Amino acid sequence: MKLEVCCADLQSVRAAKEGGAHRVELCQALSLDGLTPSSGMIEQAIELGIPVQVLIRPREGDFVYNRDEVRCMRRDVRHARQLGANGVVIGALKHDGSIDEEAIRCLIDEAEGLSITFHRAFDVCAHPEEALEQIISLGCHRLLTSGQASTAEQGIPLLRDLVKQSAGRIIIMPGAGVNPLNACRILSETGVKEIHGSLRKNGHTDPALVRAVVDSM
Repeated sequence: MKLEVCCADLQSVRAAKEGGAHRVELCQALSLDGLTPSSGMIEQAIELGIPVQVLIRPREGDFVYNRDEVRCMRRDVRHARQLGANGVVIGALKHDGSIDEEAIRCLIDEAEGLSITFHRAFDVCAHPEEALEQIISLGCHRLLTSGQASTAEQGIPLLRDLVKQSAGRIIIMPGAGVNPLNACRILSETGVKEIHGSLRKNGHTDPALVRAVVDSM
């Protein structure tokens, strides 16, 4: 079982490590559902000695990106790789709600072997079963999803189906609203092996909350 903690500042990265998290997803602007962090923030987080997955999201809003935005994301992936990130967290959709395979291939090519997580753009895609097959065929290693619900706990039915459909071809990682009270239920009722949460208190990740989730796994 592994816990990934979403961190939007270095204090939270330190707290995640102290609490026993296995890795962090690094971003900024959580109030906007997360944007790509600065290069300085990436470098300092990596120096703290915990595996870092860097969110690649150039703006708030939808996940339909034009060519300029894809070029920007590709450079951000390259920069994260050069700085020593463990992986990147990406996602892109077409206007019809399907996966933008061309954009994702460009980003994966730039990642050159980094761990690839497809983020919660999946939770607004039109056909989740078809989207999962696209994401697997593209070579992503992990899917972060709430099961297309407001929280991962509410999304347990679809999460369970995704785990069954994936049949070990990709890691399904529930996220959204994960806390020490529901983490064990989400893990046991879906069959997943990894889980994701911000576990914040007073605006920052709380090491005690992280430890509580780790202990419940």
